[in-house]
Amino acid sequence: MFRKSGKKDPELFQNVSEGLRRLYRTKLFPLEDMYRFHDFHSPALEDADFDNAPMVLLVGQYSTGKTTFIRHLMEQDFPGMRIGPEPTTDSFIAVMYGEQEGVIPGNALVVDPKKPFRKLNAFGNAFLNRFMCAQMPNPVLESISIIDTPGILSGEKQRISRGYDFAKVLEWFAERVDRIILLFDAHKLDISDEFSEVIRALKNHEDKMRVVLNKADQISTQQLMRVYGALMWSLGKIVNTPEVVRVYIGSFWAQPLLVPDNRKLFEAEEQDLFMDIQGLPRNAALRKLNDLIKRARLAKVHAYIISSLKKEMPSVFGKEAKKKELIANLGEIYLKIEKEHQISPGDFPKLKKMQELLEGQDFSKFPVMKPKLLEAVEDMLATDIAHLMTLVRQEEASMPTHVVKGGAFDGAMSGPFGHGYGEGAGEGIDELEWVVGRDKPSYDEIFYTLSPINGKVSGAAAKKEMVKSKLPNTVLGKIWKLADVDKDGFLDDEEFALANHLIKVKLEGHELPGKLPEHLVPPSKRGQQEISME
Repeated sequence: MFRKSGKKDPELFQNVSEGLRRLYRTKLFPLEDMYRFHDFHSPALEDADFDNAPMVLLVGQYSTGKTTFIRHLMEQDFPGMRIGPEPTTDSFIAVMYGEQEGVIPGNALVVDPKKPFRKLNAFGNAFLNRFMCAQMPNPVLESISIIDTPGILSGEKQRISRGYDFAKVLEWFAERVDRIILLFDAHKLDISDEFSEVIRALKNHEDKMRVVLNKADQISTQQLMRVYGALMWSLGKIVNTPEVVRVYIGSFWAQPLLVPDNRKLFEAEEQDLFMDIQGLPRNAALRKLNDLIKRARLAKVHAYIISSLKKEMPSVFGKEAKKKELIANLGEIYLKIEKEHQISPGDFPKLKKMQELLEGQDFSKFPVMKPKLLEAVEDMLATDIAHLMTLVRQEEASMPTHVVKGGAFDGAMSGPFGHGYGEGAGEGIDELEWVVGRDKPSYDEIFYTLSPINGKVSGAAAKKEMVKSKLPNTVLGKIWKLADVDKDGFLDDEEFALANHLIKVKLEGHELPGKLPEHLVPPSKRGQQEISME
């Protein structure tokens, strides 16, 4: 066996990054190298791939606001930034943290072992001349890196003139980033041929994909509804999955809203998107682990395919004819491997793409089956990954507050302009008067019809009134617990008014607080609350 004793598992790795790196180098890389996985699917992983900060890739047609979106997040210009209605960003720009502000050109960037871009040199000078790293000391970049991309154009001519395979480059980035954000302009929903090709190239990374419908403040509510429907229809045709892609609607720049009708919607959507991005550092280790598992499954299947093709090849004559026959019948080989090794069809590489790649290969040089290499990967998936999952949870628990800070994230988090401030249960948070007191006279009228005894109504009496709200018992039960501040099983007039206020909050579509906020505690109970909780 590959492992002498299962008891050594806890001492195996110090942290997730080191564990992933060692597993890849000792167990997965030998299999990839033997069966030329890197020539067919993806270049070998570098140490920097396991250590780098989470990356966010922005993709979209020209003038959809990609560069402006980055500037909005950081609240600062970055080196090499150009913004305009025409196709201004003609390069891939990796915006990363650095003590000194400056630009590192592509050719220098791909030889830096500390950056996760070394394998991009395979795309040649045509690409490297259009690739750079903008470094700056921005607090947002301490937690994440952002990749700005050239605007996607329409028409065959522009695509050819790039001089490198744009979709392939994006696919390379997609494998390594933590989040892919597709930006659409509310005024330009047409998806060009190149954009369709790009989205299809990202096909295996739907879990990382988010869609932003930008510049939505420039159209009315009715138009926005139609634009959203048209976007979902267009995406449905290209993405071709039963699940609906998450779309965030808003205006992601620091300018006044042109049509402010949907301000609350935009604020809620921006908050959701920011929370998604802020969670990336905490989930980075899990994402890397997930990507390594996907890679290992593909490498395993690839090894079965290559060794099967080698097995079918004649030793002396008719090699070329047999090669053509095997490529033509690759689908049957897939089925045979699927049944023989109980492998899911979803783990196999795309048939057409694999056939194209095999055309230029010499089958006689393919290696035969090496059971020990496959056993090592099986052992990794069955044993080591389970241990790493435990380490991931431990690391997540040790840094629960590790979120993206600085820039626009700080403005959206707290204070009177934080999302939801002064709304729902937060209403009246900074007022001197008790907010429930405004409607207390009308609540008192109901209270005294319930025949209170010694100034209090029983739970049964209060229930008859509270169920008129038609809220579920689970919700009303929570409201009762919050309103019964002194925990005596009865409600006085202030507590009854508070219960009705919380019912109103819930009926208006807001969430109930887990604990009663200080500003909602009845004035006569504010000194007693701490005593009753002890």
